[in-house]
Amino acid sequence: QVQLVESGGGLVQAGGSLRLSCAATGRSFGTYAMGWFRQAPGKEREFVAAISWTGGSTYYADSVKGRFTISRDNAKKSVYLQMNSLKPEDTAVYYCATREVPIAAMNPSLFTSWGQGTQVTVSS
Repeated sequence: QVQLVESGGGLVQAGGSLRLSCAATGRSFGTYAMGWFRQAPGKEREFVAAISWTGGSTYYADSVKGRFTISRDNAKKSVYLQMNSLKPEDTAVYYCATREVPIAAMNPSLFTSWGQGTQVTVSS
C-alpha cells in the first residue's frame, strides 16, 4: 500500500507563493499518475492539477492555470505543486493522491491513495 505525506502548506499573503511537496512511501509504489486536490470549508473536494507517470502530460483546473505548476521526481517518489500569485480563494486543505496507472486524470474517484492534507491559507 502507498502512503502519501504532504508538506509545505502555511499562511501567505495574497500574491505570494508556496511550494507543496508530497512524498510517497511503500514498496508497492509503481508507475503511478499523481494529482493534487483541495477542499475549502463547506465545499466539495475539487481537482487542482494532475501529472502522468512520465511527467509528459499535465492537467490543471481553469482556476489555477498560469499560476500553479505540478511536477514530479520519480527517483524521490515525490510530486510538487508550485503555487504563485495566490489568492484568498485558494485557501483550502490540499491533498495529494495517486492512481495505479500511469495516465493522469481529473476525477477524484479514479485516485486510490490519498494523503492527510496540508492547510494553505491566503490572507487578503
